[in-house]
Amino acid sequence: MKYKDEKYEKAEKGGARVLPKTVLLIVLCGLSFYLGGLYCGKNNMEVNDVAKVGSSVDVVDTTQAKSAVTFSECGSDYQDYTPCTDPRKWKKYGTHRLTFMERHCPPVFDRKQCLVPPPNGYKPPIRWPKSKNECWYRNVPYDWINTQKSNQNWLRKDGEKFIFPGGGTMFPHGVSAYVDLMTDLIPEMKDGTIRTAIDTGCGVASWGGDLLDRGILTISLAPRDNHEAQVQFALERGIPAILGIISTQRLPFPSNSFDMAHCSRCLIPWTEFGGVYLLEIHRILRPGGFWVLSGPPVNYENRWKGWDTTIEEQRSNYEKLQDLLSSMCFKLYAKKDDIAVWQKSSDNMCYNKLSNDADAYPPKCDDSLEPDSAWYTPLRPCVVVPSPKLKKTDLESTAKWPERLHTTPERISYLPGGNGGLFKRDNSKWKTRAKHYKKLLPSIGSDKIRNVMDMNTAYGGLAAALIDDPLWVMNVVSSYAANTLPVVFDRGLIGTYHDWCEAFSTYPRTYDLLHVDGLFTSESQRCEMKYVMLEMDRILRPSGYAIIRESSYFADTIATVAKGLRWSCRKEQTESESESEKLLICQKKLWYSSNETSE
Repeated sequence: MKYKDEKYEKAEKGGARVLPKTVLLIVLCGLSFYLGGLYCGKNNMEVNDVAKVGSSVDVVDTTQAKSAVTFSECGSDYQDYTPCTDPRKWKKYGTHRLTFMERHCPPVFDRKQCLVPPPNGYKPPIRWPKSKNECWYRNVPYDWINTQKSNQNWLRKDGEKFIFPGGGTMFPHGVSAYVDLMTDLIPEMKDGTIRTAIDTGCGVASWGGDLLDRGILTISLAPRDNHEAQVQFALERGIPAILGIISTQRLPFPSNSFDMAHCSRCLIPWTEFGGVYLLEIHRILRPGGFWVLSGPPVNYENRWKGWDTTIEEQRSNYEKLQDLLSSMCFKLYAKKDDIAVWQKSSDNMCYNKLSNDADAYPPKCDDSLEPDSAWYTPLRPCVVVPSPKLKKTDLESTAKWPERLHTTPERISYLPGGNGGLFKRDNSKWKTRAKHYKKLLPSIGSDKIRNVMDMNTAYGGLAAALIDDPLWVMNVVSSYAANTLPVVFDRGLIGTYHDWCEAFSTYPRTYDLLHVDGLFTSESQRCEMKYVMLEMDRILRPSGYAIIRESSYFADTIATVAKGLRWSCRKEQTESESESEKLLICQKKLWYSSNETSE
């Protein structure tokens, strides 16, 4: 204590020791302020201007920024780059159950920061509805599929175009006659009862394309591959599609969503691995919904000789399939020629038997497994039983299309604050917004815009407001946001879960219009803006558009990044002329690669 007292006394008497400490404190504060300025400077981006597209342009504040953002071009061998399903990386992953074809996104240090180029000779896509039957060869330059599938009438090359005759493996003479037979077996396809469908192993999406003319909206699903590019062909035609495979993880859709599922010789081993693939179809299919199978082992009595097998083997396969379907509460609904139809039970009595039978296989899933959890969620060999709380979600109780679109879905009441009043207000809000968008971007509603993505929807309000236009909307719900995707499907719309910190499951140049509503504000703590916008550029078609509704705080920074993407943008007022929120109307330019090798 004596030492401390003496030290304090000396310091008090001798002011010379106090001065160095004061100086040191001032120096440290100054250094902290300087370093803080450097750090903040690195994280602020400058907006010098917003390029003109049209007549109405705001002057953008340049005080936030110090340098423009630029991006180099990827090599020409990246023209069909799909970051999370990249064949270049397949060797790193296992072949068991084709897990290498699932999503495997690159780590941050391996992400590309370059602009994906179009193929040489790329042209603006043929417009809908003509595009359903033809597309430019140079836009999807895959010769292998033309050679291998020409005998099945998938497509054929004719000069500068691919022509789609409407054939398929199980319907080489045309998809329309095939679907006609299907509608005879399933009358619910004719009266608006069935509105949403999923096609697993979709080929070039001819089945989904035909159903569009019948008022049924289909997601065509196929994995990324080196040769066939099935999903890219589908989207080039203007038909909804997404990259995906039933392997070890759930598909990115909520439970009880689709009214119908279809497999036309998709070669999925339905009865293997504990029946997990068929159990996944059961999960995403609405109670009372239909599963349609054509191809092995259906009609094995007449087809087995062409399948390089024996009649005994195919009979056994069919019996295993039938037993598995019965055990998960499916019943055979109709069967004719090569088509068999099963219906998922909407009667809880069947599922109660599963709960009460300890030896039942597959067993009922336990309560720890959330039915709608579908983002990197492993498949399990158990039956997801529809919640007994839901009384109006089964197909029979769901309103028929088009009344279904504006009928308040039962599942909205299970969301925080969700109710019929909120649903109606959301509808009204998006009608007003869509009307305003059309004034700012007259291409909406014309044949210039066919494939649309609402990148962070809530209830599918934009899609509902645009329902009478010649377009379709992929409604994306963040895997980190409130689970509103079931409401989207209950309305008779389609969508998917996604995390925008990663690349979307599609090929480059597949959407005509991207819509963003506060995405950068809501995800700014998780996702780096430049990677989200590079992904938007990858999936947007040349000459395509983006409508970005964002807080004024982010709008200028977004405009800077957009300029680096070679987009032209203008800033506009929202329909309410809010000072806190702005609209950016952007258009991607068509350019061709000057690089011959990859980055």
